[in-house]
Amino acid sequence: MGTFKAIRIDKSEAGYQAAFTDFDEAELMDGDVTVRVTHSTVNYKDGLAISGKSPVVRRFPMIPGIDFAGVVEASANPAFKPGDEVLLNGWGLGETHLGGYAQKARVKAEWLTPLPKGLTRAQAMAIGTAGYTAMLSLLALERHGVTPAMGPAIVTGASGGVGSVAVALLAKAGWRVIASTGRPQEADWLKGLGAAEVIDRNELSAPGRPLGKERWAAGVDSVGSHTLANVLAQTSYGGAVAACGLAQGMDLPASVAPFILRGVSLLGIDSVMCPQPRRLAAWARLANDLDPAKLASLTTTIPFEQTIDAARSILDGVIRGRVVVEIG
Repeated sequence: MGTFKAIRIDKSEAGYQAAFTDFDEAELMDGDVTVRVTHSTVNYKDGLAISGKSPVVRRFPMIPGIDFAGVVEASANPAFKPGDEVLLNGWGLGETHLGGYAQKARVKAEWLTPLPKGLTRAQAMAIGTAGYTAMLSLLALERHGVTPAMGPAIVTGASGGVGSVAVALLAKAGWRVIASTGRPQEADWLKGLGAAEVIDRNELSAPGRPLGKERWAAGVDSVGSHTLANVLAQTSYGGAVAACGLAQGMDLPASVAPFILRGVSLLGIDSVMCPQPRRLAAWARLANDLDPAKLASLTTTIPFEQTIDAARSILDGVIRGRVVVEIG
């Protein structure tokens, strides 16, 4: 047993602290597969975990990071062997189980996803939980039966991780995409990803009417609160909205009017405990549907040492698209 570089979160009488440290391999948690982590990514939830602004972390000490990609070092499960390339999203990683901001991880084999053909480990983390959540949202809309022929699709928080990938995926699937963002300077970039129209988030972020003008048939919302309420109020008859985030808040100050007068459906998206068959389907679609050039255009790569600063910056809304962390 040796040590490896990791970000460690501790909570004591001195307060809540996240710092780089040499982590003892003997402290790794139970699992039947040990992975040498090569890449991770920065998600909104990682920002909450590192800052302590929300009770994301459930045990201490904790290694944060809800994603990783890497290479299997050792396996006691026949599903994986040393040298296999894998990724992991969710399953409590970085919350209840030591996470991806480390050079090594030990996890349960059933949590791992084989790296999809056509993707590198860096590309998988450019997608990460955010992009995977965006695809789960698109798949939910498709299962529900809404189609581009019914009207456009709205994406809120469009400049963020989930939103930017959702814009690209919906456009690829044939939707006319309306991107809502608080950063108008990103309009050209969003149109490059596939948005047909860019609107100011202030159109949706304040308290609104129970029902508004029908503007879109589908939506992917990563914001919650008044924004989601207004998206629902302006969804056309028979439309559906996938809810997958809470950047504005966990509340939903809406009425039942869109549901009982227009037959609108609200589809909840969970990326953490998503069953493996649906998880594999999402990653297969991502490998096939997401344009590598567009993925590269929305991705920034940083060294491991900059992770804490980036995780704090994502809460300030100043990070565009996706951030890949090279663990090394």
